[in-house]
Amino acid sequence: ELAFFSFFILLSVFLLESWQRRFFCRNICPLGAMLGLLGRISLLRGHGGNDSCKKCRVCRDICRMGAIDEERNIHMDQCSFCLECLDKCPRNIITFSPGKPERPVPHFSLSRRVFAGSLAGGALLPLFTGVRSLAKVPDPSLIRPPGALAEKEFLDRCVRCSEYMKVCIGNALQPVFLEAGLEGMFTPKVVSRLGYCEFNCTLCGQVCPTGAIGVLGLEEKHRAKIGHAFFDKNLCLPYAKGIPCIVCEEHCPTPDKAIKFREVMVVNDQSVEVLVKQPYVVDHLCIGCGICENKCPLPGRAAIRITSAGESRDPEKALPVAGSGYYG
Repeated sequence: ELAFFSFFILLSVFLLESWQRRFFCRNICPLGAMLGLLGRISLLRGHGGNDSCKKCRVCRDICRMGAIDEERNIHMDQCSFCLECLDKCPRNIITFSPGKPERPVPHFSLSRRVFAGSLAGGALLPLFTGVRSLAKVPDPSLIRPPGALAEKEFLDRCVRCSEYMKVCIGNALQPVFLEAGLEGMFTPKVVSRLGYCEFNCTLCGQVCPTGAIGVLGLEEKHRAKIGHAFFDKNLCLPYAKGIPCIVCEEHCPTPDKAIKFREVMVVNDQSVEVLVKQPYVVDHLCIGCGICENKCPLPGRAAIRITSAGESRDPEKALPVAGSGYYG
């Protein structure tokens, strides 16, 4: 889904570029807007054509930002100072020299009704985001990398740089689409069926430029719980079919295995009693790395899946402990 969304954005940029040169830079890009503001107060002013230009349009044709008008005047609030017009002017008429900043002329007028409506809309927007289902019940498949800050602070700090994807050894970190709402798009999450969080790797925290993913020492990383594994007994071979399988336990990286076995006598598909080892998860040992889900030999959906339950960064997701009970 995210790949199609990214492709749609890229295609839109190309189509808008065919309609107006540098459409994204001139109308959407925040950096372009900042450069425009700086251009208005810049002490370096561009001086365009005069009567000697005659019918020459070279400067207008090559200006990617559309900063040169029909009269060959250079508008500094649109100029990106590429100086290509200075280099390509056949008569060397265009010059850039120190000058007094021009007083900006407003390009539009804002009525009181439009201003009041925009202000009210902006004030009411947070109220609508608070009633979304994701705001009430977060997606359990949204598993953040080890060292990630609490969700609200994580979203505030993350700049969607995608550096995590470049360094993830197990290919586990992938960009989020809408699982965390619009404000969480392109932030990282662990997709265990595609990859797993390497037990001895701390690279994602090391490359994070804003501290949204903290830098963990190796011992701290080994204790960081990002989620929890749960067995689906309708799919797990020793439970569902009486077929021996110990793949998940073999790959579990914790020194004291988080997946252990109970030997149980069951009846298999051939109506024969067999002794099989049925796996179960030890809550306080599982860190949610996802290697068990990744290595599960079943095609399609794995018989063991990781959710964000029990993650150490959110006390509200703590797992039930022995001795506790729930009564209606």
